[in-house]
Amino acid sequence: MAARRMQLLKDAIPHTAQALVLLNPDGGSYQQLQWEQLELSAPSLGVKLQRLEVRQVSEFEDAFAKIGRQSSDVLFVINGSLTFVNRRLVVELATKHRLPTMTAMREYTEAGGLMSYGYVRADSFRRAAIYVAKILKGAKPADLPVELPTKYELVINLKTAKSLGLEIPHDLLLTADELIE
Repeated sequence: MAARRMQLLKDAIPHTAQALVLLNPDGGSYQQLQWEQLELSAPSLGVKLQRLEVRQVSEFEDAFAKIGRQSSDVLFVINGSLTFVNRRLVVELATKHRLPTMTAMREYTEAGGLMSYGYVRADSFRRAAIYVAKILKGAKPADLPVELPTKYELVINLKTAKSLGLEIPHDLLLTADELIE
């Protein structure tokens, strides 16, 4: 999914050559896996990556202050509990530095980030409730199949695009599941 998000971001902003990648290096194997996927896909897209590591909320402002803009074109947020809980701060700092953002969760885009592409969380919660009901009716958890998300959504914040002076390509707008105006 990280590679797909980077491709969508490159589609939205074709001149992207440098991307800051915000992550918590102590965030576990999921964040490391996402980073590795980006490292594999970025060269074929002509994008150089720069890690922006933050381990606790008090580090966000200093991390963004140190980077200035360092010729980065975009901010790619690898989701984790630290960034999600502080998503408004992340979006605020990215906006301050005029960095369009790509994330995995629509909540960032609703908070003012540029784009998100990820699974529909509400659908996953409904599916989890079905699993709980099966278990309460006597099913053994080990006998239930593992299900992966099947619904993904692309959300684009047009208000943010306008404030950043970006024109999102028409083809990408047509593929979006939701446009925030």
